[in-house]
Amino acid sequence: MRMNAAVLTVSDKSYAGKREDVSGPLVAEGLREMGMTVLEQSIVPDEEDLIVSTLTRLAESGDVDIIVTTGGTGLAPRDRTPEATLRVLDREAAGIAEVMRSAGCRNTPLAALSRGVAGLRGRCLIINLPGSTSAVEDGMETLRDILPHAIQMARGENLEHGGDRHAH
Repeated sequence: MRMNAAVLTVSDKSYAGKREDVSGPLVAEGLREMGMTVLEQSIVPDEEDLIVSTLTRLAESGDVDIIVTTGGTGLAPRDRTPEATLRVLDREAAGIAEVMRSAGCRNTPLAALSRGVAGLRGRCLIINLPGSTSAVEDGMETLRDILPHAIQMARGENLEHGGDRHAH
């Protein structure tokens, strides 16, 4: 199954060239390791309307199955990625965000401070990850077992659950 992805880093400092974007490339590497083609990697500042327009453009392109954002999910005043994402989503997938926070809390209680959300715009899955590299590593490890099936379901493919004990 061919899966296409986009990565969006949300960071004032990285956008301004004052800090290297390390998290975005880490997300892209993780997606590639899952067999996905990363069609676009972008950096935007912590501006809600710009995040909304970028997510909307990517999701509505018809080429992208999943967008993973990194950054802007915390409690700082300019952290607006979850609010922007909620404006774009048609349907939330709260369980994805919950399991990522839960998994992250096994390594640091600070994972509970992430306000990241996940959901669908049309058939495109959008997932917010925090900006720290350790949070990205934890998040990508958690997503490894979830994403291929989630993307198939979003596409309307492979809707059978086989031997699963729980309905999705």
